[in-house]
Amino acid sequence: MTLAALGFGPDFAEQAEGASVARISDVHRDEVRGLTGSDQVSLLLPNGLKLRQITVGDWVTFDPESGLIARVLDRRTVLKRGAAGNAARAQLIAANVDTLFIVTSCNHDFNLARLERYLALAQSVGTTPLILLTKADDPAEPRNYLGEAQGLSPLADALALNAHDADDLARLAPWVQPGMTAALVGSSGVGKSTILNGLTGAGAITQGIREDDSRGRHTTTARALRQTTHGGWLIDTPGMRSLALRDTGDGIEQVFADLVALEPDCHFSDCTHQHEPGCAILAAVDAGQADAARVARWLKLRAEDQLNTATGFSARQKQKAAGQRPARKKKKKR
Repeated sequence: MTLAALGFGPDFAEQAEGASVARISDVHRDEVRGLTGSDQVSLLLPNGLKLRQITVGDWVTFDPESGLIARVLDRRTVLKRGAAGNAARAQLIAANVDTLFIVTSCNHDFNLARLERYLALAQSVGTTPLILLTKADDPAEPRNYLGEAQGLSPLADALALNAHDADDLARLAPWVQPGMTAALVGSSGVGKSTILNGLTGAGAITQGIREDDSRGRHTTTARALRQTTHGGWLIDTPGMRSLALRDTGDGIEQVFADLVALEPDCHFSDCTHQHEPGCAILAAVDAGQADAARVARWLKLRAEDQLNTATGFSARQKQKAAGQRPARKKKKKR
């Protein structure tokens, strides 16, 4: 296998300057592994590089004898979210991803607000989003779900498929060709592992769908980079119960571009679009040109992103300032 087939391009080659390179394929608490094109290698983190600062999909330079990582190459794209319990701190999801497979199912898991979050995440970093509706063989009319998903944004497409059907999965081939990387994201049990198995030919333990809430269970607990039968690469991720947004302001504006375009027409420049007279957004809702629930979701996402981004920036500034403070001198004992 060539490095190009792994996704290594001229931009990475320029940074590597002839050094040995590997693409991170697995990140565990006690081990980091990478692919070199000819082998899989175990890698060591140098002092100063924390495990949470690298992620699956990263390109690194390393010492082939010791396995010590020398540098993490600048990323083309990086997917991240607010960490669980501390949304102001960034948690890396995957790096150098071309397409984000946003997986949901034609049942209770289908949630417009969650899909909009993933769309905003993808748009904010320049990754192409593709919504995948699984379990399309279960309901009699999956077209309703598909129509709602396709109506979320003109920037995103959606496909309804049976993840157990090889011919259906073959429709994803254009996004997983040699040198291309896609990442699977979504709630637990929506069929991500089934898609991974079908596209890679690998086996993974999955469990059935619970009848009471249409949710399934699976054993994916760590992110991993795997090659598909089409030659491209697929990153599987553990199911996410929440996706706290931060640093995704541009993506939110793109997903809700039609609402953002109305803001200049508001009477007040600091209009909150909730109660002010002369609000163009509220006028559009009253005229039936905008959906009130969608407006509420937009305002919620924007406020959340602004808060988490500002809090994260403040925390980084405090850490930087603390690092620059001169060390306190110890008093001499008499």
